[in-house]
Amino acid sequence: MTDSQHTAATRLAQLEWRWKSFADLTNIEVYEMLSARSAVFVVEQNCVYGDIDWLDMQAWHLAAYGPRVDATPPLLAGYLRVLLPDCSDADVRIGRVLTTAAFRGIGLGNAMLERSLVHIRAQWPDTPIRLHAQAHLQGFYGAFGFAPVSAIHDEDGIPHVWMRSA
Repeated sequence: MTDSQHTAATRLAQLEWRWKSFADLTNIEVYEMLSARSAVFVVEQNCVYGDIDWLDMQAWHLAAYGPRVDATPPLLAGYLRVLLPDCSDADVRIGRVLTTAAFRGIGLGNAMLERSLVHIRAQWPDTPIRLHAQAHLQGFYGAFGFAPVSAIHDEDGIPHVWMRSA
């Protein structure tokens, strides 16, 4: 194992994972989630869009937190949300997947997706899972069994594609 792989593995092992319904999130966790989504999707990707879509309240939220440094609170390292099947959509949907800048390059995206898929498949074993991926991430999601089910299309100025896993 190289030094950088060892460092990445160590950083991943130090993460604290939280899987919560919206009702169980603290005010601070909601603020951190919305702040990270704004920093990544609006500021970094220069994409002005309506992130507050009222779906968070029905979603489950997976967050990974980096360790405390001195007396500071843990840093939000990664996040995604999971929308459950309902009367308007029979699939489980994964969305708002992100890693914050300080935690990129350590395999956190892989760890988050693995963790969420294990949980989803345990809770809803026969339910297909769908996500709306940025088109350049098709290979990443493809490695987890997702395949495109739509043409590439523009979503708020960024090429996207719907992908699904059975």
